[in-house]
Amino acid sequence: MRILLTGSSGWLGSALAPRLKALGHQVVGLDPVASAQTQVVGSIADRDLVLRTVGDNRIEAIIHSGALHKPNIEHHENADFVATNVQGTLNLLDAAVASGVQRFVFTSTTSLMISRAIRAGLTGGARKAAWLTEEMSPEPRNIYGVTKLSAEHLCRLYHIEHGLPVVVLRTARFFPEADDMAHAIEQSDANTKANELLFRRLTVEDAAEAHVAALEKARGLGFDIFIISAPTPFRPEDCEALIADAPSVVARYFPDYPRLYARQGWTRFSSIDRVYDPSRAKERLGFVCRTSFADVLAALAVE
Repeated sequence: MRILLTGSSGWLGSALAPRLKALGHQVVGLDPVASAQTQVVGSIADRDLVLRTVGDNRIEAIIHSGALHKPNIEHHENADFVATNVQGTLNLLDAAVASGVQRFVFTSTTSLMISRAIRAGLTGGARKAAWLTEEMSPEPRNIYGVTKLSAEHLCRLYHIEHGLPVVVLRTARFFPEADDMAHAIEQSDANTKANELLFRRLTVEDAAEAHVAALEKARGLGFDIFIISAPTPFRPEDCEALIADAPSVVARYFPDYPRLYARQGWTRFSSIDRVYDPSRAKERLGFVCRTSFADVLAALAVE
């Protein structure tokens, strides 16, 4: 297929473009930043550029991973987020319809699922961890989440009105930067990210593979939304104990976990406040992340 990949110079795009090419696809990368994976340097907010790029390259599928992200809030106005994340998505959807594109994959975020009320509970003595699935009605807490949810709604609308097959992937954390959580200050980056694989993280390689799976299944699914995160060992009935004593819950599933962490000099999250449940992606998309917390422990066991 001839695929337009937005965000091609970013962390995900840099992993995804080579994977798509290895599968035999022709990839046109579009990004404001030049890179080896980017053929068109520019913004998705530039409507004429988007329409021209999709039409001139006879694009058959669009993977839309380009966006302003949460870290950009400090340096960009709300209008910038709307222009890129909302208007940019609309431009791509219009280009898709105009050119007869048959598959559209949108990279969204689990961040939009954390409302101010949930955040207040998570930081203010919640009685149990939040168990988060696609069934909940998001109420985003910042401009990043608001614009990503708005883009999701546009994707749904264009499926309804134009029959455009769209798969929305709400990805958990896979960024390479050090964690911004308070307890990360006391832990190494590898330690923190290993802990997060239990409930809110995946590797960038798995994120790329999820997009490949979504691309393949888009026409059959029509429209769907999936949480993409490493498989969690936890169950909803664990949520109270996860708040009160997370290490004991983890040890029930992984008995060697305390010993392996102690040998590594790693610390454990004393409390886990949310769990993203990716089971729907397994059931309907046929996708499961390859790397899980169990793989981290297996690697520690042989060190």
